[in-house]
Amino acid sequence: MYILVINCGSSSLKYQLLDTVTRNPLAKGLVERIGMSGSGLTHRPAGKDAKAAVLEIPDHTVAIRLVLDTLVDPTYGVMQNLGQIGAVGHRVVHGGEEFAQSALVTAEVMKGIEDCVELAPLHNPPNIAGIKACQKLMPGVPQVAVFDTAFHQTMPREAYIYGLPYEMYEKYKIRRYGFHGTSHKYVSQRAAVLLQKPLASLKLISCHLGNGSSITAVRGGKSVETSMGFTPLEGLMMGTRSGNLDPAIVSYIMRKENMDFEQINDFLNKRSGVLGVSGVSSDFRDIEAAAQQGNGRAQLALDIFAHDVKEYIGAYAAILDGVDAIIFTAGLGENSAGMREAVCGGLSYMGVAVDPEKNKVRGEEVDISAEGTRCPILVIPTNEELMIALETEEVVRGL
Repeated sequence: MYILVINCGSSSLKYQLLDTVTRNPLAKGLVERIGMSGSGLTHRPAGKDAKAAVLEIPDHTVAIRLVLDTLVDPTYGVMQNLGQIGAVGHRVVHGGEEFAQSALVTAEVMKGIEDCVELAPLHNPPNIAGIKACQKLMPGVPQVAVFDTAFHQTMPREAYIYGLPYEMYEKYKIRRYGFHGTSHKYVSQRAAVLLQKPLASLKLISCHLGNGSSITAVRGGKSVETSMGFTPLEGLMMGTRSGNLDPAIVSYIMRKENMDFEQINDFLNKRSGVLGVSGVSSDFRDIEAAAQQGNGRAQLALDIFAHDVKEYIGAYAAILDGVDAIIFTAGLGENSAGMREAVCGGLSYMGVAVDPEKNKVRGEEVDISAEGTRCPILVIPTNEELMIALETEEVVRGL
């Protein structure tokens, strides 16, 4: 089956067309600056030259129309007609408590997604726009919502309830939700394949490390604890997000800097993290380069990040009562040998040790643990688009 995977942002749209039989992408691309000047499309068909075009794209409907036209274009297309698309899988960031698995989009499901807008005001609205555009342009083609939060709905109550008056949960659903669930689910499944063991028997710690980062404890293929919380701001220090703070710091900074709610929200989400500590960049590649050139604050940012990841690994080892493997994925996890080494250093009590030669890899699926150590360290490139396609196929198989 051919599945079109759509990931809509407020002014961008990423897409892939995948063959779920071969599990290979037939084409992928990006529409940028939707509703802005200088908008355009970059399309990369498998086995053909890429296409780049700058043109006016006022909204998501026009963007998706452009994508569909390009997929059947005589020169750049990869299909004869749109009827070959069996379903569309949409990344939806927040499904709240209502959605513990992917769902066929119906009027009721759409209302549920809209009800979660308050929990993800920057993400769910463009996700909804993408679904509505596909419904308009592809009537009769099943649309499936695949939720970032769904994988974490298996967490026990003691892992997701905060130490607030319980009525805050009852009235406003304030709880830990977790994110990056599609990525954590994919790499956990791949880990079972690499280890040649049943997923149901494994205790895994999945480290999704990049500009946005989260760590998840996975027992028997199910999330039992994760670092992101009510919002993606909680947990690790990230590219521009502060991560965990003493909550009193927020009101203290607001008072000292005369900030209102919008300003402090921007400060914590967009001006903090490794950008704020290093003063260099939110991109770990830039920070690693600056640290190699002797920039002390850049090195401090890297040290803090590695410390935080190690702290979570230790905590989750306790939650799991042992670890069968540690997984590194996403941009930093897949590509930074130095960060992997820094995180794993000092975890010898867990039977963790990196082989320096094996660790000299970027973006490859490999075990980098030293010979004789009892806890494998796996580098597994994430593939959220494939996971979305497979989830979508599963939902529509019986229709």
